Amino acid sequence: MTHRANRTLQVAGLARVEGEGALHVRTVGGEVDRVELNIYEPPRFFEAFLRGRGFREPPDITARICGICPVAYQMSACLAIEDACGVEVGGTLRLLRRLLYCGEWISSHSLHMYLLHAPDFLGFPDGIAMAREHRPLVERGLALKKAGNQIMDLVGGRAIHPVNVRIGGFYRVPTAAELRPLAETLRRALDDALATVSWVAGFDFPDVEVPHDLLALRDTDGYPLDRGTPHVSTGLAFPVAEFGDHVVEHQVPHSTALHARLDGEVFLVGPLARYSLNHDRLSPVARQAADAAGLGPVCRNPFRGIVVRAVEVVYAVEEALRIISAYERPESPSVEVAPRAAIGHGVTEAPRGLLYHRYELGPEGRILSADIVPPTSQNQTAIEADVTHVVRTHQHLDDHALQSLCEQTIRNYDPCISCSAHFLDFTRERV
Repeated sequence: MTHRANRTLQVAGLARVEGEGALHVRTVGGEVDRVELNIYEPPRFFEAFLRGRGFREPPDITARICGICPVAYQMSACLAIEDACGVEVGGTLRLLRRLLYCGEWISSHSLHMYLLHAPDFLGFPDGIAMAREHRPLVERGLALKKAGNQIMDLVGGRAIHPVNVRIGGFYRVPTAAELRPLAETLRRALDDALATVSWVAGFDFPDVEVPHDLLALRDTDGYPLDRGTPHVSTGLAFPVAEFGDHVVEHQVPHSTALHARLDGEVFLVGPLARYSLNHDRLSPVARQAADAAGLGPVCRNPFRGIVVRAVEVVYAVEEALRIISAYERPESPSVEVAPRAAIGHGVTEAPRGLLYHRYELGPEGRILSADIVPPTSQNQTAIEADVTHVVRTHQHLDDHALQSLCEQTIRNYDPCISCSAHFLDFTRERV
């Protein structure tokens, strides 16, 4: 097409993401002047809802922040409250929490890969249209998602907003006999997960590498899910209690969600960060799948994030099987947690990235203040930078093609906008 320096693009809504928002792109004389990810979904006010509540309530309240990643909110809330109360949940109860988290990873990643993101690479407007021509593929994705949901049903009480999680552990723990049928399902799911890695590795990926700092947890053993210490790709590591000293939020006029910087720099959380900082902690089967997919020990191409998610599903299925195979029902479903006046911090790895909770408790256990920093909120600045790069390097595209590429760039991060606001209208203005 003939290059036009000044033009405006408008999109009624971005499909295949969770939540509502808008994107405004302005170019002046062929140069990108402004890119704004406008999250206009009303603020959720969960931190305000928590003030004055009892210290046992955050797992049930914060789970309602998201129907896709409720376990992440429950686990970070539990860790933060238990930290404030001076309690650490270990042993089999900790492994059951990890098993529950594996279920969420499997379910969330499968939904994203098969129904939200794969249509971008295969040229379909949505998963329904893709299913008309690739029904067996979509059925495989749904079977994987169902396997994750079954874990959450059994361990968490239900797949959406689980009701079995409590401070100190669970209200009820399953028997070994109840877990055995789940293992049969997961063995089939492992074959599907490995096939998924091979499938998505064959997609056509733009040659892009992001320069942002990467932030993820690293644990003493295993790939990070339910606990760990924040590590940065620069080599920096810091205690969870210092999270707020390094990750500083700020308000921008065009979004109801806070943006964040890591020691003043743009940064990324999520699968790319986890994988690149923890490739050595993958299981042998997951690492072999990653190598066969051509990922290498570090991945900085956000378009290849779908491959990283597939590898993480392999790991989560394997980890779930490992936990189930060694499971012995604990004598008690929870440990005693008594309130005290203190501040507690908790951080876990939600499917979309690092999720931080901080609670200040009064002497009777009433919550005096709460702070929740979700992964999509942390990634917003990086997403805007990536869209800026895409627009700058693809000025030759017509409006429709550029719009599609911008939407795919945002979907690379599987943004959960409702979480971040506690998508997409697109306007491109050229003057």
